[in-house]
Parts: sequence; C-alpha cells; structure tokens
Amino acid sequence: MDELTTLVKIVTDRRLAVLPFLDFSARNAASKDLQLVRLLEEDPNTTQNKIVKSLYGATDARSQTTFRKLKSRVQQKLLNHLYFLDHTDVRHVVSRRHEQQCLGLLHQARILLGEGEYKLAERLFRKSLKVATDAELTQYAVMCVRMLRILYAETRNAARFKAMNKQLEELQQTLSLEDEAEQLFFEIKVFSQQKVRWRQFILKQLPSSLERLEQLHKKAKTYNTFYFLYVTKMSREELTGNYAEIIRLTAATEKARKQGKVNEMRFDKRFNNYMSVYAHLQCRQAKKGLKLAEEYFKDFHYSSGNWFYYLEIYLLLAMHASQYGQAYELLQQARKNPYYRKQRPAAQQRWELYEAYIQLVQPEQSPVKMRHFAQLVQTVPDYSRDKQGYNVAILILQFLYFLRRRDIEGLLARLDGLRKYEQRHLRNPATLRSQLFFRMLLLTVKENFVARQCEQKAAPLLEKLRVAPQPGEAYGEIEIVPYEDLWAFTLTILHRLEEEQRANEQASRDYVG
Repeated sequence: MDELTTLVKIVTDRRLAVLPFLDFSARNAASKDLQLVRLLEEDPNTTQNKIVKSLYGATDARSQTTFRKLKSRVQQKLLNHLYFLDHTDVRHVVSRRHEQQCLGLLHQARILLGEGEYKLAERLFRKSLKVATDAELTQYAVMCVRMLRILYAETRNAARFKAMNKQLEELQQTLSLEDEAEQLFFEIKVFSQQKVRWRQFILKQLPSSLERLEQLHKKAKTYNTFYFLYVTKMSREELTGNYAEIIRLTAATEKARKQGKVNEMRFDKRFNNYMSVYAHLQCRQAKKGLKLAEEYFKDFHYSSGNWFYYLEIYLLLAMHASQYGQAYELLQQARKNPYYRKQRPAAQQRWELYEAYIQLVQPEQSPVKMRHFAQLVQTVPDYSRDKQGYNVAILILQFLYFLRRRDIEGLLARLDGLRKYEQRHLRNPATLRSQLFFRMLLLTVKENFVARQCEQKAAPLLEKLRVAPQPGEAYGEIEIVPYEDLWAFTLTILHRLEEEQRANEQASRDYVG
C-alpha cells in the first residue's frame, strides 16, 4: 500500500486543474473542442470556412480569430491523446507495442526519480529494461541502464552501480555495431530509391556492404543487425531481378520465425509477406501470387501506408492474372479508404494510371468514364522523374489509346516519344523486354496497321519477349499489364480497326449504289 499511497499523493498534489484531453464519451457535449473533432470525423475534406460557419454561424474576422485559437487548443489535446493509442491490433507493426511500453515505463520512472521516489522508480526502470532486452531494443536498454546507474549513484549502492557500469559498457559496444549496420543499411536504401543510374551505382557497392553487414551480425548477434542484413540481401536480389531467390529467402525466414530463431517481438511478418507476393508478381507466378495476396491482405490495417503499397501489388497480380474485374474492385477499395488522400501525390497518380489501364483493356461504356479516361491519357506527361519506373507504361498507354482511336496525328507524336525514350533510357541489356515491346509497337505503324502483317513480322520479337528475363529494380520499368497480353490486345485493336474500315467501305459502296 505504501507505493500506492505515494502515487496518490504525487498525483493529487501535482495534477493539472483541467486535464488537456478530449472527452470522447460525451457524444452530445456542447464543447466547441469536441464539435470541431466531430465535424472533421464526418467530413475529412471539409473547408475551414464551412467549419467556422457551422461552429459560430458566421465567417467574419472575429470568428476566424476565435477558430484559430480553438484549432490550436484541439491540436494540442489530440497530440496528448497519442500517449494512449491502442497498439494491440495485430495488423500494425508488432514491435511498436513493445517500444511504446518500454518508453512509457521509462517516462513514468524518470518522473518518479525526479520526485525522489527511488524505490518505485527502480522497479519501473528494471521493468522497462526487461521489455527492452526481450525485444532487443538496444538503444532503450542503454537508456534504462544509464538511468539505473544514476539512481544507484544517488542511493550510494556501490555494488549495483558497478554492475550497471559493466552492463552499460557491453550494451554500448553492441549499440555501436548496430549503429554502423544501420548507417550502411540506410545509405543503401536512400540510393536504391533514386534514379536508375543511382540504383546501378549502389548495385556495384552491395557486395562489400553485405560482407561488412555479415561481419557486424556475427559480432552483435542481435535482431537489428539481422534485420539490416536480411533486408539488404533482399534489396540485392530485387535490384538484380532474382525474384526466385526472394521467394526462397522469405520462405526460409518465415520458417525460422516459427522455429523461434527470429525475435517475434520485432519481426514484421507483413513485410515478409509483401516481399513474397511482390516476388511472385515479378516471377510471372500471378495466379499463385494472387492467392497469397488474398490470404495475407487481412494482416494489413487500412490506416497504414503499407496497406496501399500492398494493395498496389495485389491489384497488379490481378491484372497479370487477367482478373480485370477483381482489379477494378481493388482500385475502388483503395479510393474508398478514408486515408487515400494521405498518400503522396505520386502515389495517387499511380492509382490513376492503374485505372486508365483497366479502362483500356476492359472499357466501361459509361460516357463519364470514357471522358475521364480520355482526359487522363492526354494529360499524363510523356516522361517524368516523379514517375520513375512507370514512364514506359505511360508511353505505351498513350500509344494504344491513340491507336484504338486511329488518331494518326496523336499516334505519330507518341511514336516519336517512344523512339526518343528508347534511345535515351533503354540501351541497357537489362531493359530487353521494354526494348522488344517498343519495337513491336513501332511495327504497327511501319506495316500500316495491317494486323496479319504485324503479327507475322512481330512473331520473332514475341518469341524473344516470352523468354526474356524480368529486369531488376535497378533497371526495370513496371509492366502494369504483361507485354505479351498487351501485344494480343494490340492485335485485337488492329483487327477491329480493319473490320470497321471494311464496314465503312461497304456502307459507302451501298450508298453510292
């Protein structure tokens, strides 16, 4: 009871007169704070003027000034609620709950230490240290041991002070190894996300980086060094296009996790599942990958950015498996997600591009949809650094759109864009698939859109395309629809255009006759 009595005294003596929180249980409260939160809940896209009008009945200068004060106060209260979020949902990062528990205990213990309550503070520091040790959160373990060392110095406990000194020295050595591994890992990561030439540069540096990461992991033997090594291995295979090895790596790591060889308090199986599904897409195992994508999707919480990234791969698998109806349903699911606008503009533009492809291969005969599709295709830029990895897809989409419309002027303009892009960006042997498909599209113009001639002349190129390996991320452009399927679609367009031309000629002869 002594400890409880101590806490009662501290809290009752030092508590704030007005708690800086929102009372969400008061559904019908007249509080402007809660009213503002409810308005934003109901319509996240509402404007400031609408909210001011709803709260104060006017939008004059006085109302705006009052609203700015309200907005600042509510924001601070919402920030205070971040200390009490629910981290138990298994669809979130598993390590987060242990990290938050560790930080919470540290925070409480430091306050008690400042109040001179050494006994209770020691208990909480040790509890936090236990969580940090079990979850292999080395940086927090260092913080806990440092605080315990201070506590034992203040209480003149020489034996425990000495023990903390020894433990701190060991932890700092481990943390130093982890810091070096982390530095290597993030250098690789940041350059891997840059332009293609930077990806190719980092690819050359990977062997020495991996060797050093292996050495660091052998010394530290912690989850952090394991993770940095593991993800870097996956990056190497992804950059080189060795997706079969990624499937093997993810399967082996999942097996190790089930055997207790990987710390389950830290390992994010969702990342492993994502990489496995992505590798199945790149290995042209679309049907198998689609089944896995359906199975794993439940593990992602709709509020996380990873949910959208995963759904993109899920949608692409549906496209590669020719399940265009399912792909459209997944697209709609993304659009209906209340966190859709949280994505970066480039990510939102990718969803527009996916929709355009779905509309291209399986058009919905709605005038509104057709008009939106036409506007989208014509406004997407031919080439953009923001769309790294999607430029070929954009050029192909525009070419097929103008081909289907038999818009010769627009087609020739895109033809010039295709040639220039191929000359500038598709000279590397690793971009063979895009090179081959570009040549097949160019044939349609050269052969004057005659389907039979195009099919015959492109047959050798199509055979090469079928056996060409998928490019790695260091070189590759995304195939939203496999090139083999797009060529079949192109021939269908050409046959349809010939039929329409014959029908028009027959109608003209009948009219003259």
